[in-house]
Amino acid sequence: MTMELHNLRPAPGAKRPRKRVGRGPGSGHGKTAGRGHKGQKSRSGYSRRYGFEGGQMPLVRRIPKRGFFNVFRVDYQVVNLCDLDRLFSDGDEVNPTTLVEKGLIRRGPKPVKILATGDLSKKLSIVADKFSGSARSKIEAAGGTCETVTS
Repeated sequence: MTMELHNLRPAPGAKRPRKRVGRGPGSGHGKTAGRGHKGQKSRSGYSRRYGFEGGQMPLVRRIPKRGFFNVFRVDYQVVNLCDLDRLFSDGDEVNPTTLVEKGLIRRGPKPVKILATGDLSKKLSIVADKFSGSARSKIEAAGGTCETVTS
């Protein structure tokens, strides 16, 4: 039998009937409908806050806090010189748009920083938000130019 849209079926045992609670003693889920007797969880409208531990000091508050999160940190998309050397040819203009086209960075609000990992053998004119000092010197040694974008 060939597989076609009109004869597709779920695997045997994959679909089970819905549990119908509160439908009499013969069902095995009658009367209290699987909720037990009394208590907060047996009542209608019951919902518990995530992480609530019955009034005990919650785990998230018992564990000591560590470290520091700097809200003013600038998160850069980094590009290495070896990647520029591999994907661009001599005399090319390298900017965020061309970097997105080559798949080295993602389009978005994050600024671009050029790092000095690897060697550069081509003369490239590079436009980026930031350069490491050694990357700038390697680019200029290869005959290229570094231009910083002020955005």
